[in-house]
Amino acid sequence: MTENTAAAARPTMSKWEVVVMMAMLMALNALAIDIMLPGLQQIGASLGVEDENSRQFIVTAYVLGMGFAQLFFGPLSDRFGRKLPLLAGIIVYLAGSLAAAIVPSFMMMLVIRFIQGIGSASTRVISISIVRDLYGGRKMAEVMSLVMMVFMIIPIVAPTIGQSILFVGEWHLIFLFLALFAAAMFLWVLIRLPETLNPKDVREFSVASVVRGFIMVLSNGTAALYILAATLIQGCMFGYITSAQQIYIEVFGIGTLFPIAFAGIGVVLSASALANSRMVGKFGMRRLSQTALIGFVATMALWLILDLAFGGHMPFLLFYALFAIGWFQYGWLGANINTMAMEPLGHIAGIGSSVLGFTGTAGSALLGSLVGLSFNGTTTPLITGFFCFGVATLAVVVIAERGKLFRPHNPAAE
Repeated sequence: MTENTAAAARPTMSKWEVVVMMAMLMALNALAIDIMLPGLQQIGASLGVEDENSRQFIVTAYVLGMGFAQLFFGPLSDRFGRKLPLLAGIIVYLAGSLAAAIVPSFMMMLVIRFIQGIGSASTRVISISIVRDLYGGRKMAEVMSLVMMVFMIIPIVAPTIGQSILFVGEWHLIFLFLALFAAAMFLWVLIRLPETLNPKDVREFSVASVVRGFIMVLSNGTAALYILAATLIQGCMFGYITSAQQIYIEVFGIGTLFPIAFAGIGVVLSASALANSRMVGKFGMRRLSQTALIGFVATMALWLILDLAFGGHMPFLLFYALFAIGWFQYGWLGANINTMAMEPLGHIAGIGSSVLGFTGTAGSALLGSLVGLSFNGTTTPLITGFFCFGVATLAVVVIAERGKLFRPHNPAAE
């Protein structure tokens, strides 16, 4: 649905209400990951996890559930509209949060986290589909940047919320907090969100129609390559998430300051997203993202060289400064690359978002888990992963652009 065809939905929700609602829906995912990072040790000890690296599976199981379920929520939203599947997913997320609060074993925790991830997939896929229903081109990139800016507030405060909960109670309360947040989002969506799917874009829901839709997505060369690029670059984020607790606490020994260090990187990402939203209308998605990607790879190369020179134990301030520089550039990549992947798929936004979400979440989670499981008491596996994912992303983008970077395909839209 374009801006004109979505006009009927706008009197009920302003642009900023759309931005904040979509950001908070996506924040259900961030909360389910970031809020428990300070409590992974306590959860692992309570559930009898002996291998410290195995605690990371509490995050990985959730992300894999979210990734695989996105294959279905997109086609469902193309058939039944955006609102009903979204509400159903939030209910599953809420139930999973309550179940995780009383889980008796580590294996059961992983199963429940996988189910909770299935519910959260609806928020990831459908929020992007709703934005694509309402906006296109640079306007979509601007709105997505604003969504990411608001969304990034959650990773900034989530570890602090988790740490605060642990100061007053046990880790079970973290999941009760997630359930309350999900309940609030359910009511907001139920009361305020109009249906944004254009009736002309309703698709049949069957195995054959879903397969045809996926073929349509993957046969679009530009979209398919940018979906792959999004997967590779998001591997950096999941590598960081799975390693953050061990890097900050075990390598640098910052203890209870971990939420502050984690929040600082979130502030950098949020500032970067704000800058992107202000500049994308003038310079276009391709110029901004490709410039940032080259800068990101160069920064990661320098960071890796210094890391190896220090034997994987560089001073914390140097580590953090280079991290911040690289992550500011990283903040120009996600929204723009995702928008370029979705831009050719407006008529099949639900399935397009599903493919993007599945590969970008499940694929990047697997890539990130490789980084996390490679943790060896140093920062080298993390920085090496960042560099490798950045180089691979740049290679895919060059192929997608046929070797010609910085040139918008459609200046009026991009």
